[in-house]
Amino acid sequence: MATKKVTVTIPEDLLDEIRADAAERGLSAYVAEALRFKRDRDRLLELVDWLQEEHGPVTEDERATALEELDDLDAEHERRRTAGGRDAGEAA
Repeated sequence: MATKKVTVTIPEDLLDEIRADAAERGLSAYVAEALRFKRDRDRLLELVDWLQEEHGPVTEDERATALEELDDLDAEHERRRTAGGRDAGEAA
């Protein structure tokens, strides 16, 4: 994947925290991951806005169900992450 060097300004205290958290994988990888996460979240919020315009607001029951499903997905991802490569051939 092609990369490009850029210059950004970050508050010093935040940079110190990020460097400590990013030590093993490196600052560039940490920042790239954070930017991808932010971009994906922005796109998701745009989708939510569009869906609510098309279908009306989400009810509290729908929201609670979705959050439960996300918790289940997070638990499954954590299980797979901690299992390491042992589940590499397992169907999703």
